[in-house]
Amino acid sequence: MSKNVIQQEALELVRGRKRCGLGITMGGGKTLIGLQHMAEQFEPGDRFLVVAPKRSIFKSWEATAYEFGLAYLLPAIDFSTYLSLHKQPLNYKVVYLDECHSLLHSHEAWLAKYQGVILGLTGTPPRFTMTEKGQMVERFCPIVYTYVTDEAVKDGILNDYKIVVHHLKLDVRNTVKVTNRKTGQSWYTSEWESYRYWEDRMEVNGGSNSKDIEWLRLQRMRVLMEFPSKVTYAKQLLVQTSNKTIVFANTQRQAEEICAYSYHASNLQSNRNLELFVKGEIQCLSSVSQLNEGISIPDLKEGIILHAYSNERKTAQRIGRLLRLNPNEVATAHVLCYDGTVDENWVQEALHGFNGEKIFHYYPWKQKLFNFYGEQMDNGIILSG
Repeated sequence: MSKNVIQQEALELVRGRKRCGLGITMGGGKTLIGLQHMAEQFEPGDRFLVVAPKRSIFKSWEATAYEFGLAYLLPAIDFSTYLSLHKQPLNYKVVYLDECHSLLHSHEAWLAKYQGVILGLTGTPPRFTMTEKGQMVERFCPIVYTYVTDEAVKDGILNDYKIVVHHLKLDVRNTVKVTNRKTGQSWYTSEWESYRYWEDRMEVNGGSNSKDIEWLRLQRMRVLMEFPSKVTYAKQLLVQTSNKTIVFANTQRQAEEICAYSYHASNLQSNRNLELFVKGEIQCLSSVSQLNEGISIPDLKEGIILHAYSNERKTAQRIGRLLRLNPNEVATAHVLCYDGTVDENWVQEALHGFNGEKIFHYYPWKQKLFNFYGEQMDNGIILSG
């Protein structure tokens, strides 16, 4: 199926509906669909509102409008982040909720008062209607059409991919520095002991109030994200590949340690490094910040994700960076995971939307690779190519 067919099918289903949404994967042209819908609705004097979680997304709407001869719509469009939605007037003909999975209960008051048309757009619709985001999408922009990543791969819109989950053991050596905030005293412990400490605290405080449990979960996540062994392993992966590779680190310190060229808020050379990476003058870039979706990086064949956050949207966006090759090429996403920890659950959740048959599990201490069915595979497929 071509992009044009997808767009026409989607438009046909949303015509005449007052509240609806589209779940269309990267590369499917959801921004263009929004603009095409707007063009069908447009009459002189009309006002439209585009809402998105980040201001950088607004540039994508503007660029798409110019590219497809729809720039005449731009003077009629107001842009708002979700954070500022409550400040907007209610006199818009249509409201476009880009990344509508970002909706929260805090947006309900404004949306309930708004009487016009709402069109939601997302690449990753909420899976469960009982969640906050699921409830909001179901109420204000229920999904009426979906086109998922693997359909786009099959149709040749996106290139093929494989995902390798690297199961790492927590280090038992004393490599983790711990500092007492009250006394300033520091000492070293192991990753295994540090993780067990927070697991034990969660078990002991299992009957405590929800805020205590949430705080403990956050602390457990933070220590896992900052353990040094994933950094060491990511550097080893980089040595093994000659492909253009992006590394998604958790902290600025990690990004700078893993790669000589980094992209994050505190690096004054970030934009320059990104430019070099796009041009192919450097082969590796480490990033903490999410790259602007409007920036295309040619020949990007590999990605290393240090932490999956149990967030399928963020993980999908990061893997999506690798799906802009020629349709006959295959990209590889490496997801690092601590074996026998909650990290395994997070990775499983984060990869939910991807084809299980394209996900492989590698155990470096065994030097064994397994496919979706638990069958042992040749380790040679770990890297791209």
